[in-house]
Formats: sequence, C-alpha cells, structure tokens
Amino acid sequence: MNYNLIRYGVKDAGIAENRALVAKVFEALNETAPQSVRYLVLELGNGEFVHIVGYETDSSALTELKAFKAFGADHAGRRSTPLVRSVAKIVGNYRMLANADQAVPA
Repeated sequence: MNYNLIRYGVKDAGIAENRALVAKVFEALNETAPQSVRYLVLELGNGEFVHIVGYETDSSALTELKAFKAFGADHAGRRSTPLVRSVAKIVGNYRMLANADQAVPA
C-alpha cells in the first residue's frame, strides 16, 4: 500500500466549512466502501488539517468521488498555508489504525 500525507492550514473563517466537506467525503466513502483506499483526516488545534491517504494502485476511488471533488473545489480559497504533500511510510502502529475501516464522527 502507498501512503501520502497532506498537510495545510485553514483560515479561521473556513474551518467549519472544511470540516463539513471532509465529513461529506467520509459519508461517501461509507456508502461506496472502496477496498483499494484508506483515508484518515486529523484536525489540529492550530487550524491545520492532516490527511493520510493509503491506496493500492491509485487514489481514484477517493479522488473521483463527487464529495471529494466538492471538497477540492475552493480548497485554495480556504487555506491559510500552502498544501504540503509527502510520500509516507508506516513505521509503527499501536492500535491507532486498528479500526481503519470505521469512520469517526466529525
């Protein structure tokens, strides 16, 4: 599985909207239940969001979702910092990803 970590800041005025759009992506993932992708989003206390995307061949099972496209539509306008994308590797995991198939309510 390939992993990417995406991190960016959100303007104070856009935090609630960003959170709601992310929640819609998780609703769509729960409806479509793609097996080829894993997805985790964290909201940090300073207004930053961290996305971890895991995929086998490509991330299209996520990125082609209507809800994900809506999330990305004005993403640059909501951001307070540039988006930083990095290839990532899981070095260790203690129970953090044990229920990776279950969505956490926003």
